[in-house]
Amino acid sequence: MQKRRLGRTSLEIAPLVFGGNVFGWTADEKTSFDLLDRFADAGFNAIDTADVYSRWAPGNSGGESETIIGKWMKARGNRDRIVVVTKVGSDMGQGKRDLSAAYIMRAVEASLKRLQSDFIDLYLSHWPDETTPYEETLDAYRKLIEQGKVRHVGASNLDAGQLGAALKVAKEKGLPRYDVLQPEYNLYGRAAFDGPLRDLCMAEDIGVINYYGLASGFLSGKYRSEADLGKSARGEAVKKYLNPRGMRILAALDAVSARHGARPAEVALAWIIARPGVTAPIASATSLAQVDSLIRAAELKLDAADIVQLDKASAI
Repeated sequence: MQKRRLGRTSLEIAPLVFGGNVFGWTADEKTSFDLLDRFADAGFNAIDTADVYSRWAPGNSGGESETIIGKWMKARGNRDRIVVVTKVGSDMGQGKRDLSAAYIMRAVEASLKRLQSDFIDLYLSHWPDETTPYEETLDAYRKLIEQGKVRHVGASNLDAGQLGAALKVAKEKGLPRYDVLQPEYNLYGRAAFDGPLRDLCMAEDIGVINYYGLASGFLSGKYRSEADLGKSARGEAVKKYLNPRGMRILAALDAVSARHGARPAEVALAWIIARPGVTAPIASATSLAQVDSLIRAAELKLDAADIVQLDKASAI
């Protein structure tokens, strides 16, 4: 499996990251182990999670995904071969997003315990916290890096202005900078990343691992009308894509898929993998068949005509 360097970090990852938001939610522990086994056996090595996954599921309190990943790595003895990405700062019951130094220092210990690991490969600020200065957050990360508990840091859900401000503070204060960004990005949702944010990431050599690569499953092609929304737990989230632009994108995906004998979801992910400025998309799966589809997506090579057709159909 061809690995890609994640920005300026020392991390090298396969061109697709497993999204751990399903662990402890739509995938129980046994299923999660099976999915992770298939993923790792195919040569993939990066898993994305967060302390808040999957707090939203009935009966959960957060940390379920990290716990399952920790148990799996312990059982397989493969911690040194896995790149673990987790996040901090979401509301875990404290009633607000929190990137204060005191909170980060508590939260990291809880994540390490659940992951059954002495370190986190990549620790991300999950959301902006307007009440905490960048300097305070980055200085907390400096301490964690010096202690060996965190190898690299990054951020999720920042716009170009916020990321630029954080980079400026890091440079001026001699603090660790955000070397990885995790934005929302897919064929339908291009506006937030394409443009100033993508330009900044490329200029500063910031690794990008985007989420919602399949737009909540819309780009799989299984949602073609409102009658299809009941097909999964995420169906209602897809309703906003059922418009002329969304249908235009699905038509392009269908055409490219037919040429390659691939599925629309595989083509949608392959488009992201081929996109300059993106290191690897994050995608989740709840069945072995879906994992196999992710593997095919990483192996699929789109040609220039494919890219042009998809770019044109998804133009904003």
